Amino acid sequence: MTPVELSRTVLHAVRRAVDAGDLAVDLHGLPDLPRRVSVAPPGPGGHGDYATNVALQLARPAGQPPLRVAEVLRPHLVHAAGIRDVEITGPGFLNIRLDRGTGSGLVQRVLTEGPRYGSSDLFAGRAFVLRVPYDVRAEALADSLSRIVASQGGRVEVQHEESVTSSAPSRPLSVADATLVLRPLPAPEDPTPLGPDAARWALLHPAPHDRPRISADHLVQRESNPLFRVRYAHARTRAVHRNAADLGFAPQPALSPQPTAEADAPANADLDTLTETTLLRLLADHPRLLSSVVPVDVTRPDPGTPSRLTRHLVALADAVIPFLPTVLPRGAEKPSAAHRARLALADAVGAVLAGGLSLLGIDAPDHL
Repeated sequence: MTPVELSRTVLHAVRRAVDAGDLAVDLHGLPDLPRRVSVAPPGPGGHGDYATNVALQLARPAGQPPLRVAEVLRPHLVHAAGIRDVEITGPGFLNIRLDRGTGSGLVQRVLTEGPRYGSSDLFAGRAFVLRVPYDVRAEALADSLSRIVASQGGRVEVQHEESVTSSAPSRPLSVADATLVLRPLPAPEDPTPLGPDAARWALLHPAPHDRPRISADHLVQRESNPLFRVRYAHARTRAVHRNAADLGFAPQPALSPQPTAEADAPANADLDTLTETTLLRLLADHPRLLSSVVPVDVTRPDPGTPSRLTRHLVALADAVIPFLPTVLPRGAEKPSAAHRARLALADAVGAVLAGGLSLLGIDAPDHL
């Protein structure tokens, strides 16, 4: 279950509570209630896989304390498909543990869709106009946004304007005026000597309002270079797949022990289980990140999406690199269901890394 799917599940639970008369709220009179309820990894003091503050949102219109609203919503949510348990913490946060079969289903979905995982028809039939200055960073940003919008079924037309200057304000989009002026801080020098891949990363990794750093650090092949870590992680997932094939076993998503959230884990918790939990969360969040290029309630492309995508890929790479040594059997050990399941998870991460780099216009080599 992805965060987007879990958000819909929570919203359906709210509607069931209202329809059953357990919660006296007029949902049609709540224009501020989003179509997607916010779900995120639990904060300090939280438990489980995800948490939502929907009870706090509904407390005032329901005329009840948030804790009471959470208590009303819990039974409607705890029996939903894909949810194992729901716990209430703090003033009324609903902390959700996903069903143990969710992870294998997610991995199977990623393996089926491959690098296209996260694509949708969210913007089908929609067209956006991006007006950019003649600037190398604005060009790279517009190209990446065009790729991401296309992955969601939309289309982008890039227009250049010599009149777009650093003092020109960005204009929000409306349904009738689907035009946005992109005005990122320009690069301090020409990034072309870095080569196409490193140059794009240097321009896209910082947020648009931050000045990019153009230096040879983007070319070094060591851990201090985020681009290297992402491409290295992808290449290692492919190498592990090839090695597994040589040993005669293939990836197979399978039910494994329910991952334990780090906040719940005892001091001697198995590191592999915690890493699997992190990887599954990052994989599940990938479609939401891509679809958020245009917020649900505002028809405005977000020029910060490419930088959020680069940080997402770095987080995936940093989580999968220490996980990969657990995938293959060691010594006289025979390939087991656990090895096949770990290989499937590694393959899924590799597919998302390749797809994410492609949306940035960066190559993802199988050998590095």
